Amino acid sequence: MSHEAERILVLVRGGRDGELTSKLLGRDGLTAHLCEDVEALCAEIERGAGAALIAEEAITKAAVQRVRAVLGRQPVWSDLPVVVFSSAGEPRTRLLIDTVHQLGNVTFLDRPVQVRSMLAAVHAAVRSRRRQYEAQRALESRDSFLAMLGHELRNPLGAIRLASTVLNRKDRRGDPSKELAIVERQSLHLSRIVDELLDVARITHGKVALHTERLSLADVVRSAYELMACAGRDHLSLFDLVVEDEELYVEGDRQRLEQVLTNLFTNAVKYTPRGGAVTTSVSQEGERAVVVVKDDGIGLAPEMRERVFEPFAQAERSLDRSQGGLGLGLSLVRGIVELHGGSIHAESEGLGKGSAFVLSLPLLPVGTSGVVESEAAAGPSVSAKRVVVVEDNADMRELLACLLEQSGHEVTCAEAGPEGVEKILSTLPDVAFVDIGLPEMDGLEVARRVRAANFGARLVAMTGYGQVEDKAQALAAGFDYHLTKPVEDEDLARAMAPTGTK
Repeated sequence: MSHEAERILVLVRGGRDGELTSKLLGRDGLTAHLCEDVEALCAEIERGAGAALIAEEAITKAAVQRVRAVLGRQPVWSDLPVVVFSSAGEPRTRLLIDTVHQLGNVTFLDRPVQVRSMLAAVHAAVRSRRRQYEAQRALESRDSFLAMLGHELRNPLGAIRLASTVLNRKDRRGDPSKELAIVERQSLHLSRIVDELLDVARITHGKVALHTERLSLADVVRSAYELMACAGRDHLSLFDLVVEDEELYVEGDRQRLEQVLTNLFTNAVKYTPRGGAVTTSVSQEGERAVVVVKDDGIGLAPEMRERVFEPFAQAERSLDRSQGGLGLGLSLVRGIVELHGGSIHAESEGLGKGSAFVLSLPLLPVGTSGVVESEAAAGPSVSAKRVVVVEDNADMRELLACLLEQSGHEVTCAEAGPEGVEKILSTLPDVAFVDIGLPEMDGLEVARRVRAANFGARLVAMTGYGQVEDKAQALAAGFDYHLTKPVEDEDLARAMAPTGTK
């Protein structure tokens, strides 16, 4: 919390009253700063404050105008609470109230002021001011995040655009495989950015479903480690894994736990200078399995040890964004670990002294069997079918049709809702892929009308919205399956196979 929000500015005439007020505030855990006059008060407001306590005898119209001018220069989020000690019943009170109200966020306390009432009013003012500072930091984090997001999106988009330009040049010669590989690689990077954003939203709202099974933690760590081994050894002098106990079993989602470990390895390599070292250990402590990923990189300042797990937080912010990242990785890590009943914390002796991330998970008792709920990774083979694609995006529609035709299917396309209903009911396909965000009639209504006509084709919803409620809404409208964009070839094959709903 910003220390400015804790400073209480006090302007009263008479040193004894000011000292007494400061003492009473101090006893209640508040920090008072005495101001000799209005000019001193205004200077302190410019520095930042949680509230201002002003006695009415220190207030004149000129003083109010001076303070008002200072408050007018404050940021838009700022609304400094002002508490005024006034004498009820005096002739000037009404004029005082009308004048002081120009300052905005004002509370009047009638004299004689009870200590309890004063402290309650000041604490309420400070709570209000804290929320303002929190809102300021949230705005700063949002703006910083949007700037990073723009950068992270423009890089792969720029590469894809340039590769497309090269591929489309009329005088082009040679094999296009290099440019196609760039498009595929950068498209995958874009997909990962979107997935990371969606994962944060799902975890924040408690909408991540884990597909758990009994797992060997050593196997999970090795899978993630081997994925990063090439990059780690190219960059570092040491990228090592030590498994102290092979017989450590946890109940978890393999894909999610590998995501956690890959994020930790990526982070360690990213923030360790070339030639540095990253070591990982797997061990047992009591009834918990512990994974420690330790590096000798840039380290963490004390205030960053907890903040690194906040969304959009990064230890390094500069114009050099060559390492990339949205600052979401460690937030995802903590969310996924906590869903597994585990914990994670960061350790560091300070900047330049490296850091360690300590992951702890509850162990399964020896001999415990787990239930595997995960689906097969590869999509099933599908025989040739009649397919209707209802998609308003021309490029998406054309590419989907091309991909399906290459797999041997007969494809008919439509670009709007009413046309989609007509094509489905007239061509009687085996499967229809329907975008939810269609013009004229959305995909949900398309499904309702097809089902109302008692046509039993397999309906597959396609949408960029992948939350639990989005899937439930699609199934309730009559869809058999829900696909979240972007879709891969195996996604289409799995969606076409009559193996239930998703």
